[in-house]
Amino acid sequence: MSLFEALNEENDSLTPLNGVKTDEESKPYFNGTTAREAYEGNDGTASKMYHKTKSEEAHQFEGGLLKPVIFGGLDGILTSFAIVAGAAGGNLPAEVILVLGFSNILADALSMGVGEFLSSKANNEWIINERRREAWEMDNYPEGEIEEMIQIFEAKGMNLEDATSVVQTMAKYKEFFVDIMMTHELDLSVPEEDHMKTSIQEGLIMFTSFAVFGSMPLLGYIIIPVVFSSLGPEPLFLAACAVTAVVLFILGSVKSRFCIQSWYSSGAETLLLGGACATVAYSVAHLLSS
Repeated sequence: MSLFEALNEENDSLTPLNGVKTDEESKPYFNGTTAREAYEGNDGTASKMYHKTKSEEAHQFEGGLLKPVIFGGLDGILTSFAIVAGAAGGNLPAEVILVLGFSNILADALSMGVGEFLSSKANNEWIINERRREAWEMDNYPEGEIEEMIQIFEAKGMNLEDATSVVQTMAKYKEFFVDIMMTHELDLSVPEEDHMKTSIQEGLIMFTSFAVFGSMPLLGYIIIPVVFSSLGPEPLFLAACAVTAVVLFILGSVKSRFCIQSWYSSGAETLLLGGACATVAYSVAHLLSS
């Protein structure tokens, strides 16, 4: 046996010092732990192991679609419940509640979807136009843009020498530098080339979320009379209240996937805030009807 082989064999048999684990011992510890889970658990060792074994970190890009889902869902279910509460407070029959509810939900969902698409499209086009202006200014007076960025980096804590070195290096790459200027000077994120597709997607998600969640309080007026035909309007309204509360909690729980809150804390927060809005809707309807 060679000296090198003997040393390797001896090292393999040694117990790690100071509690340091070997690669083999660390594998079960890392197994199943993502970078996000390591962050949420404040586990630096798990984060290090993840980045050593993964070539690219997986980020939650779907979080960008959270706004139309949550906003559309909350607006839809609260709009629907307001219609149900108003109709129930006015002692309208279930048939009228269904007609009013579904017609308004569909019309509002279309309006919200189109509005989300148009606003997203207009915002992206405005940002692209601002980028064209910054690129034009870079072409015509690069010294001024470079000096402006140096001042911005100084304001963020860099000393003059480092800020000058960094900015002048980035300025060698015009397209990259213009994007950096957009971020630090105008606080704008440049949209992707297929931003129209993203705007359409956001509009469709807003429409779907509004329509689906907005239909929830009305489903009891369809399903319950089929099973319990003898029930009056009060149990139907109570069922709508229960469905609204459950869906509000679920929406909040889903939101927790993209923020630092626990699922039950986020669910309770959405339930309380949405419930307050629903209570106001019912109170106003009851007051006006009386």
